[in-house]
Amino acid sequence: MTDSEILDLFHNGSSREGAFKLLVEKYQQKIYWHIRRMVIEHENANDVMQNTFIKIWKGLENFRSDSQLFTWMYRIATNECLNYLAQQKKHDTVSFDGTDNDDDDNLSPSNYIKADSEYMDPDLLLEKLRKAIESLPEKQKLVFNMRYYDEMPYEQISEILNTSVGALKASYFHAAKKIEKYLLSAD
Repeated sequence: MTDSEILDLFHNGSSREGAFKLLVEKYQQKIYWHIRRMVIEHENANDVMQNTFIKIWKGLENFRSDSQLFTWMYRIATNECLNYLAQQKKHDTVSFDGTDNDDDDNLSPSNYIKADSEYMDPDLLLEKLRKAIESLPEKQKLVFNMRYYDEMPYEQISEILNTSVGALKASYFHAAKKIEKYLLSAD
């Protein structure tokens, strides 16, 4: 179903809940992964996603179609992520995964990839990438995630974040350089 068909169902008083259910089914996964990349932990992502869909439900009646429905929903999700992260920072309760992957039983060469004449564990490389992204300022992290993982065009990101395309390109460039530097640094 198209967004306009879903909106038409929503505005028809008898099918609001059904239309909203269709909307959630259509966009739930995309919004979840956008939120998850920002807040990292599954439980927190679910909480932020629930708040996001509550705000979407409350605001859907006043949605003016000035932008695409998905862009409007993504903006709400982004703002909810930023609010959550600011609240976490304010309370200084950011949790870190304390598990250590120093399992020496898993040191067979088949578990590693070759990078610059050294063997590197793919899981450790992914963890290092996650930490590199986490080290970015919030706006750079947002832009990087939206561009790299969601493969969004700069124009769409510009609508969501209400920022110029030039500023977004600069943020992405700086984020990519910081990630590269982080990945190339020794642990």
